[in-house]
Amino acid sequence: MGEVRLVAGPVGSGAGGQSLQRGSQLSFLPRGPAAPLPRLGVAESRAVTFEAVPTRSVLNSPAATHMPFWSVNPYIGCEFGCTYCYARDTHRWTMERLSFPASPLPRPDPFETRILVKTNAPTIFRRTLIPARIDGKPIVIGTATDPYQPAERRFRITRGLLESLLPHRGLHLGIITKSPLITRDIDLLVQLAERHTVRIHISLAALEGRLVRRIEARSPAPHARLRALGRLAAAGLDVGLLVAPIIPGVTDGRTQLTALFRAAKEAGARRVAGEALRLGPAARRHFLPHLAREFPDLAARYARRYGQRQTAGKDYTTALARRLDAIRQELGLEGGHGL
Repeated sequence: MGEVRLVAGPVGSGAGGQSLQRGSQLSFLPRGPAAPLPRLGVAESRAVTFEAVPTRSVLNSPAATHMPFWSVNPYIGCEFGCTYCYARDTHRWTMERLSFPASPLPRPDPFETRILVKTNAPTIFRRTLIPARIDGKPIVIGTATDPYQPAERRFRITRGLLESLLPHRGLHLGIITKSPLITRDIDLLVQLAERHTVRIHISLAALEGRLVRRIEARSPAPHARLRALGRLAAAGLDVGLLVAPIIPGVTDGRTQLTALFRAAKEAGARRVAGEALRLGPAARRHFLPHLAREFPDLAARYARRYGQRQTAGKDYTTALARRLDAIRQELGLEGGHGL
């Protein structure tokens, strides 16, 4: 809407038509260009830059997110490029709020190519984590962007967060990731499981690698995720499969889901949870044009089914829930994400 200003003195005409003098204006926007973010490195082969973002807090409360758990996200932005991701606006808002200048290099999508790293997150987490304040609710790492995306190999922020939890006991911890990199931290996760309730969720939408690539541009291959799930289970960790989102008309087939659930069980998953695609503002802006390009025969159906709603409708979600329950019962799997 442009620049908004407050006027410190009177302007225009007052009561009775008397003339008023123009006062000084107070700008809400920062003066001049902001200083560039500290650059932490560049992955030239992927045309990705990593920049440090100033962070004052890392724990997001249930009151702030309207979710039944506390959440922590070590990175803003994600290289995996999932077309349905709802966290794209968080990246954009962060850049706008702190008035960060645009990158001088061409970027197809800053969310995927300009990763903001919360370099001081472990230090802040150690200082601000008060178990009594958590009040028994779970702490989940990776609810918006993947905590084990490629940046984690270099910066180890997620591992630092996990290490911050070692002095405590009796917490309920959850981790959600698509990445086999989580197996790097098996030693630490086993230690944490001796002190806390730890539940890990490997996210995977389908077994077919080519199909996954059409909706998640650079996420790890399905077989790599299942292999990681197996390694975590073999270490005695509580690990399950998270099928979210389930994309109507693309990944919701009974045969598809049964094969995926069976593969997860054979790898060692204790439970499988899933839910249908939600189209919030960010997901809608990015996913629907992608759907029209990749699955043009579904575009009209989505327009009718979703309209301006975020969900596919109660009839669809109810039928999908019945399908998931039936497959779990058939395979002897638990339901729910266990948080």
